[in-house]
Amino acid sequence: MEKRNVNKVYEKIWSERDVNMLSPLQLAYIGDAVYEVFIRRFLLEDKLLSVNELHKRAIEFVKAKAQSDIVHELMDVLTEEEIRVVKRGRNTKSQSVPKNANISDYRYATGFEALVGYLYLLDRQDRIKELFNMIIEN
Repeated sequence: MEKRNVNKVYEKIWSERDVNMLSPLQLAYIGDAVYEVFIRRFLLEDKLLSVNELHKRAIEFVKAKAQSDIVHELMDVLTEEEIRVVKRGRNTKSQSVPKNANISDYRYATGFEALVGYLYLLDRQDRIKELFNMIIEN
């Protein structure tokens, strides 16, 4: 594995051009991780839950059907730019589909994750928090 300076990688400023050059699946790759961490942090607020119960509850937020429902609910508040990212992610052909998801939900979930990745790499933390607050309120 190539040696890299962790600070340089972590603190990299991504230009809009750089982010737009990434494939939707690359955006979804990072977006999936960002969303997963958010959900885990959110669930940890209930300090009485066992790790097993935390995991079960997290699945309810991160499964394809849930993410598909979320992105459909958010469509009215997304900007044109954000909708474009969701559509790019949704329209990307993936090599596989999880056995517990239908293809439509899986594609919209990929669009949602691509959006989260896009906003994260552009360091639009306020927008991510705004969207995540809407998710939690529903």
